[in-house]
Amino acid sequence: MSLIRKNILNVSPYIAGKPIEETKRESGLKEVIKLASNENPLGPSPKAMEAIKRSAYKVNRYPDSQSFYLKKKLARQLNLEQSNIILGNGSDELIDIVIKTCVEEDESILTSDSTFLEYEIIAGVIGRKIVTVPLKYFKYDLEAMKKKISPKTKLVFIANPNNPTGTYVTKYELEDFIRSIPEETILVMDEAYDTFIDVDDFPKTLKYLRANRNVIVLRTFSKAYGLAGLRIGYAIAPAGIASYMERVRQPFNINLLAQDAALAALDDTSFLRKTKKAVLEGKQYLYETLSSMGIAYVPSVTNFILINAGRDGQTLFKDMLKYGVIIRDMKQYGLKNFIRVTIGTRKENERFIKVLKKVL
Repeated sequence: MSLIRKNILNVSPYIAGKPIEETKRESGLKEVIKLASNENPLGPSPKAMEAIKRSAYKVNRYPDSQSFYLKKKLARQLNLEQSNIILGNGSDELIDIVIKTCVEEDESILTSDSTFLEYEIIAGVIGRKIVTVPLKYFKYDLEAMKKKISPKTKLVFIANPNNPTGTYVTKYELEDFIRSIPEETILVMDEAYDTFIDVDDFPKTLKYLRANRNVIVLRTFSKAYGLAGLRIGYAIAPAGIASYMERVRQPFNINLLAQDAALAALDDTSFLRKTKKAVLEGKQYLYETLSSMGIAYVPSVTNFILINAGRDGQTLFKDMLKYGVIIRDMKQYGLKNFIRVTIGTRKENERFIKVLKKVL
């Protein structure tokens, strides 16, 4: 008799971006920049920081299990009901909750290759079958995915924009895809990077939810709001599905400081504008510089860029680490010769380019 469930033996754990502190400790470097985990280079929302300071004295108490005030504010901003919103310990927990709530043992999950790894990892942990379709030109191939939908397909996960490629499916492509989905199949749109969008044809997914379609939308405070360390995100779902997700959710999954910080961050529109401006300017700088170096990249609508390094990404990661620049190699995503780089501050972007030139 094995001490470990059989399906756990086949799960490949998620490899997170290397922490700054660990790199300093291992390399002896005093100055390290991290461009590996798509975090906000400007730091957290200042209003969120003020809220954390005001709330720190309360941490001897359990947080509000229902996150009442945060749900209320989100519902008002989204023009929905509080019953449509489920809070999670980051998007990762929400993915876990969705799968545990909806997918029976004999049902399956459909998504793409080279997308957010947690879909496959979480499905594997609880022994659910996942079907993947290759990307087409680094983008979700919705036409190919249509052909993979079967009577057993319970969930379809689409990361839009996609991590790690930075590409997106348009509102026209999604409209056509949704028409092909059976009513008993739930579409999960993972919109972790929606606040960076600067294109006109990005889908407005909440309209499908308002039209009573089985659509769940995932969003996060980790990226543009700068609250990755507090781990807080939210799902928007039909009230009926949301009520069952609440049964699966742990009772105190959102800590007190995260709730208060997120409440304040929602009001910090000036910080969001500043973040988006910095990302757009940084992206343009990196595009122009990489092009001048003859290095190919995938155009992105997010705060990161997928770059074709033309050599083994793991080796490049290690070489740049020696100079205190943390990037992300893409081997775990099946993209061996690629790296993913978060758009940082101007100083960080310039240092990345300087070190990239040196190691190449």
